[in-house]
Amino acid sequence: MTPSIIVGLAIVSMAVYAALRRAPDADAQRKGASFLLGVGNFFLHWFLWCLGPVEALLTKVGATPDVLNLLGLFFGLLSGTCIALGHLEAGGWSIAAGGACDILDGRLARAQGVVSLYGKFIDSTLDRFVDVLVLLGFVFFFVSRNPTGAFASAAAMGGSLLVSYTQSRGETVGIIKTGGLMQRAERVVFTCVVCLFDPSLSLQLGRPVGTVALWAMVFTAATTFGTAAYRTIVIASRLRGKPS
Repeated sequence: MTPSIIVGLAIVSMAVYAALRRAPDADAQRKGASFLLGVGNFFLHWFLWCLGPVEALLTKVGATPDVLNLLGLFFGLLSGTCIALGHLEAGGWSIAAGGACDILDGRLARAQGVVSLYGKFIDSTLDRFVDVLVLLGFVFFFVSRNPTGAFASAAAMGGSLLVSYTQSRGETVGIIKTGGLMQRAERVVFTCVVCLFDPSLSLQLGRPVGTVALWAMVFTAATTFGTAAYRTIVIASRLRGKPS
């Protein structure tokens, strides 16, 4: 599917969603989910609306959150493999599928009333596996093409893990929702879009495939380290002066 068709279908579905004037997704609002610091919440609720039929089907066939978690891990491995082998568009579609699984597992757990500490641990931990697998794919993709790209991909991996680490450490000391620009949802969407559009955009620019992805990895590395630093400062400032 070409990028122009993807954009066209997305725009049409957004127009339909807006015309129907559907209320924001109740589960997302209850959970306090946001996208791009709240600026992109329209896109978040639109995407959840698009996933509605899939969620209904999964509920009907009795799918469990564990099944969705394992599927998400599978798509993470598949996306990393596709990217490593240079099949960026296939990698992008796999990232999208894995991201959908990551959303749906939590929604199924809440709908089925099986939210638990086990589920939170598995979901969060497998997300880190997926993050690493995808970015390792970029490291492998660039290692023989552009050493700068390989370094940027490794830095993006480190920054992504730091973002998650600062969040988890904050939660252990009672600091929740520390925010930042490049959180996991933003990283997944950004990486997916880059993979889907890199081949055509790089060609239009007269540059080799992977050029846009290289810039994206540099951007991801910078913004994830920035997000981790922001969270560290916020958490430290809230904790300063508090008794241990």
